[in-house]
Amino acid sequence: MAHTPRELLIALHHIPGLGPRKWREITENFADPLEILHLDHRLLSQLMDANGATLLLDWLHERPGNWLGVRLARLQAWLQAPSHHVITQLDNNYPNLLREAKGPLLLHVAGNAQVLALPQIAVVGTRKPTAAGKQTARTFARELAAGGFTISSGLALGIDGIAHESALEVGGTTLAVLGSGLDNIYPARHRRLAERIVGEGGALVSEFGLDVQPAPGHFPRRNRIISGLSLGTLVVEAALKSGSLITARLALEQNREVFAIPGSLYSDVSEGCNWLIREGAQLVTEPAQLVAQLGAGLEALSLFDQKPAMRTEVSTNKPTAPKEFSALLAALGTERLDFEQLLAATGLGVPQLTQLLNAAELAGVIVSSECGYERTY
Repeated sequence: MAHTPRELLIALHHIPGLGPRKWREITENFADPLEILHLDHRLLSQLMDANGATLLLDWLHERPGNWLGVRLARLQAWLQAPSHHVITQLDNNYPNLLREAKGPLLLHVAGNAQVLALPQIAVVGTRKPTAAGKQTARTFARELAAGGFTISSGLALGIDGIAHESALEVGGTTLAVLGSGLDNIYPARHRRLAERIVGEGGALVSEFGLDVQPAPGHFPRRNRIISGLSLGTLVVEAALKSGSLITARLALEQNREVFAIPGSLYSDVSEGCNWLIREGAQLVTEPAQLVAQLGAGLEALSLFDQKPAMRTEVSTNKPTAPKEFSALLAALGTERLDFEQLLAATGLGVPQLTQLLNAAELAGVIVSSECGYERTY
């Protein structure tokens, strides 16, 4: 059976352990990559290891039920859907920014593949944001999306999901990069969000085979794609040891802009952002700062300037909280505190504090989560 370089690249991508580095080695050592199809098992084993050589030869010889052939047949069946695509480094529509960043050999795309070429800003952060972090992510994502930027993130719980949803709320486009195959949406809680992204003109992207399950080692690779596709990366809230900081580091390695929202010195989810700022990330407090930095020469800049009404969410004119909660709010400050910390801060007994917290939450003055209590005023 005759094969093209593109078919060979797709086949090699599915062989464990073969990626961009091995493909570059092949193209550097063979005038035509298809020359490796004529190598025997011994020479192929030197190139890719014995297991890889066996998998490739079984496929080339069309041995019944061969592992690689089964995977590639499944991929071909998946590609029959009009919104399913495979984009390889040999294709003209492989994203230029990702190519510059030495991205993966190929991308599986569900949805509008043209979104990958649009100006993108990555919005990432903790899976357990504070109320302020949620509002900040919502405001930035909405305004940037309304200004013409595609919002990229990782479909995770917390800031990622808020960024995707906020872009959709204003009719913008958003792109989600997964750390699993596109047949295994992760987290499962965001399956409906993934469907919305595709249905409303965005895209889901993964370098992993369709049936690949999520695994810890996959997420740094996912993050490299997020930062590689984007003009810049905004970190909203992040702990010192977090995937968001990995994304920021990768963005810097790829010579991209990194922006961070400053936060409280006493908040775990602000430590990462504050550290990034100390290390040279750009401190930002409003979306216009990102647009000024990234929007020069882009249509998005003028579109953004036409939508000042979208900035209402960052207004500091907040309603006044009822006076009976003033002591509680003073104790909370800008922090997220647990029950024991509030006992110490307020000096109240357990029954009194419990009653006060319940009343404040019913009044909408505070919100609670597994991480503690925080103010909404």
